[in-house]
Amino acid sequence: MVFKRLLGAIGVGGPSVDTVLDGGAALPGGALAGRVLLRGGGAAVEVEHIGLELIARVEAEHAEGESEGTVVFERFTVGGGFRLGEHAERELPFSVPLPWETPVTDLHGQPLGIVLGVRTEVAVAGARDKGDLDPLAVRPLPVQEAVLEALGGLGFGFRSADLEYGRIGGTGQQLPFYQEIELTPPPQYAHAVGEIELTFLASPTGVEVVLEADRRGGLHATAHDALTRFIVRHEDAPARDWPAEVDGWIRQVTEHRDAYGSHAAYGHDGRPPAGLHSFETHHSGPGLGTAVAAGAAGLALGVAGGMVAAEVVDEIGDFFEGEED
Repeated sequence: MVFKRLLGAIGVGGPSVDTVLDGGAALPGGALAGRVLLRGGGAAVEVEHIGLELIARVEAEHAEGESEGTVVFERFTVGGGFRLGEHAERELPFSVPLPWETPVTDLHGQPLGIVLGVRTEVAVAGARDKGDLDPLAVRPLPVQEAVLEALGGLGFGFRSADLEYGRIGGTGQQLPFYQEIELTPPPQYAHAVGEIELTFLASPTGVEVVLEADRRGGLHATAHDALTRFIVRHEDAPARDWPAEVDGWIRQVTEHRDAYGSHAAYGHDGRPPAGLHSFETHHSGPGLGTAVAAGAAGLALGVAGGMVAAEVVDEIGDFFEGEED
């Protein structure tokens, strides 16, 4: 256990906090369980509020290029209204529901480069301190895993994964950002498409699978994007012929003449959108997800996957250390 002293708002000698999440990756729409551990400082204090925030590192495009920042996408109250004695210890177990659209961070134990965290906020004597930040691992739902396995079986390769601030028009998206998984096509599709971008939008009833194809132009045509969505119920996950199903989806989106919808515009004035924090502007380039080892899922990545996965873990660790500072 690593207790973090609450210094910023409460003062030296105040209580300390450590949040411990239950082992294993969580599931979108499932329970996130753990314990908040408090240890009293040099004097008794009234603990007014203990809250958890779910945060995500996201990217946003605007007139000046791209920015990265953090978004709080859910908040929970897990305790408060008690007195914590001098040097006393108190444990508060919790179980809270994850949003259905919570992004997937891990696939068969391999990190995708998506950064999610659980931040603990403690309020004592009217002062609030964000005292602890822990990485959050999320595994795919059965439908999501089946689609990814089928894509890997068809020969698609993993290129990158990130979180994009904004909305996809015409969908039931709830969060202010969406996860985008970029895939390279196998030879049988390479003549028609340069890249496939995959987004999952889960809900209590099923999953919207959004596919965007970066279509190649012919001799007298212009390359353009086509976007199509498919809806799958959760109970259908074990019943479908997924290789045939996904192959049909890919053929439909690569042959589709008109895009279903488009990513909603934001930041028309060239400024980073509201609600994001700690932005660092940069020009477009390879993201963190370009270095992900997703070979365990069947996505063809290559022999360097293991080394790259370690680089991803290092970068995620650096991010959380920076946030806590």
